[in-house]
Amino acid sequence: MEQAMKDFFLFLSKNKTLNSAAKKWGLRFGASRFVSGQTIAEAINAVRKLNQQGLVCTLDHLGEFVFSVEEANESADYCIKTLEAIHQSGVDCNLSLKMTSLGLDISRELCMDNMRRILDSAKNNGNIFVRIDMEDYAHNQVTMEILNELLQEYDNVGTVIQAYLYKASDDIDSLKDKKVNFRLVKGAYKESPEVAYPNKPDVDENYKKIIKQHLLNGGYAAVATHDDNIIDFVKKLEKEHSIPRTQFEFQMLYGIRTQSQIDLAREGYKMRVYVPYGNDWYGYFMRRLAESPANVKFVLKGMFTK
Repeated sequence: MEQAMKDFFLFLSKNKTLNSAAKKWGLRFGASRFVSGQTIAEAINAVRKLNQQGLVCTLDHLGEFVFSVEEANESADYCIKTLEAIHQSGVDCNLSLKMTSLGLDISRELCMDNMRRILDSAKNNGNIFVRIDMEDYAHNQVTMEILNELLQEYDNVGTVIQAYLYKASDDIDSLKDKKVNFRLVKGAYKESPEVAYPNKPDVDENYKKIIKQHLLNGGYAAVATHDDNIIDFVKKLEKEHSIPRTQFEFQMLYGIRTQSQIDLAREGYKMRVYVPYGNDWYGYFMRRLAESPANVKFVLKGMFTK
């Protein structure tokens, strides 16, 4: 039943008609729990409040289904405006982005031009770190190739490694000499068993494997999880291998396990909150509902108590 529900919401996340309609709805039906707002000002305000609680952040201007050069350039402009707002406001925050929103499916050259514009702006606005979010498997290899190319020019860029992919460990080792800042996640897309572990226990074991692998390689690990078992595993690794806390951080999503985020920060760990914003929130929201029955219950409760 739970898997069927997950597949249902992942299917809905790719519905372009509903995505277009959602832009007109605004942040209704519980989406405001997971999305900080629709404007940069609302997002910066949310980040400032989180900073006051001892949490650092990364902002993501949500965007999917980019079909034109103009839309891709507009999305890149939003990223640059976000970087400028981060710098001007003085908040402690990075930037996350998806390369499909920058035109990757239109042309690699367009995407690279936009990435360089964004990374140049990040440099000029206090050398803000930029995280390239990993998307579905169809975009995985090209993302790794683009990252490798960008690392020849920039030191403020990294990406995401998804533990459910068989190739995760090889991807980490392919760049181990560059000490890349990787966000390590389990993975949230529906993938074929030909490329990804179909069973959760195998994903969990591979997740632990790549966390240990990357940390012992000397790379910076952003461990993005809400799983207490994984958090405890990282804490154990820290002690066993004398890993400095400057080499890793925990990450969680905006609106999920907020007290746990504060508790980790109070324990002296760097705790970064992934804070999405924008009017193109529909696909992101559907994936959050796919992840957890508790999220669906929260939304239904909100709909029927208003």
